[in-house]
Amino acid sequence: MTTTDGIKIDIALVSRLIAAQFPQWGDLPIRPVAWDGWDNRTFHLGDRMKVRLPSAEGYVAQVEKEHRWLPRLAPLLPLAVPVPLAMGRPGFGYPWPWSVYGWIDGETASVERIADLPGFATELGRLLVALQRVDATDGPLAGEHNFFRGGSLAVYDAETRKTIAAVAGEVDAGEATGVWEVALESTWEGPPVWVHGDIAVGNLLVREGALRAIIDFGSSGVGDPACDLVIAWTFLRGESREAFRAVVRADSATWARARGWALWKALITFERNGRSHPAERSPREIIAEVLAEHRRQGGC
Repeated sequence: MTTTDGIKIDIALVSRLIAAQFPQWGDLPIRPVAWDGWDNRTFHLGDRMKVRLPSAEGYVAQVEKEHRWLPRLAPLLPLAVPVPLAMGRPGFGYPWPWSVYGWIDGETASVERIADLPGFATELGRLLVALQRVDATDGPLAGEHNFFRGGSLAVYDAETRKTIAAVAGEVDAGEATGVWEVALESTWEGPPVWVHGDIAVGNLLVREGALRAIIDFGSSGVGDPACDLVIAWTFLRGESREAFRAVVRADSATWARARGWALWKALITFERNGRSHPAERSPREIIAEVLAEHRRQGGC
């Protein structure tokens, strides 16, 4: 894979970095993971570790953040989270710090792999409640380091309105604008709480039909928890969505802001012809789900 900065991140690079900086692991086989995200390129290192390298400069701040905070968060959460084992240095033309983590067994979540979807939604909700209860003092406030997850939706107001106008021939612009404006009407009135920032099926691992782990805290921070509820429209539906909302106890204003986060991401992905995880709804389907629920609730 070649990044937007023209840096080639492949097995050969990772092998050289490991051999030079962590020779104790130099003989372990390296291979790409089955499903990779956007922020990092990830590789298996043997059977029990993984290597993650930021794919662009905008993701570099996530490395130090995860090394600082994951060891503190992990003991306080009911599911497994990645444990940082080592931080690598730039080398061989790769310009940024990178990480080695312990490997967590499991498969990314999908309807087919989950035995009880409402039960899965309940466990996910309990995880988020536990995360929000962790002391957020001195935690990283929402900002550029996590693309404002946990911050104000107003950051994306101009982009969202521009995108609605761009896709008006395929999406009901009036309804989409209505969802967005309702989302902007409220702000989080409570103290800042921890957010994961990217609750998506690619970051949720299941084993034996149940949720077992949550990975990739690169977008984590402290602020408004609404951004962590987007999975209600990208993956959950019906009974499972209601079970999730009941556990997280989202009031109508928080739920409306969460719909706004879901709409923003789906719109920009749709407009750019971007992809969703295969187990998630398509951007067009997410937009339809958000608009339909907004309509059912009388535009509020």
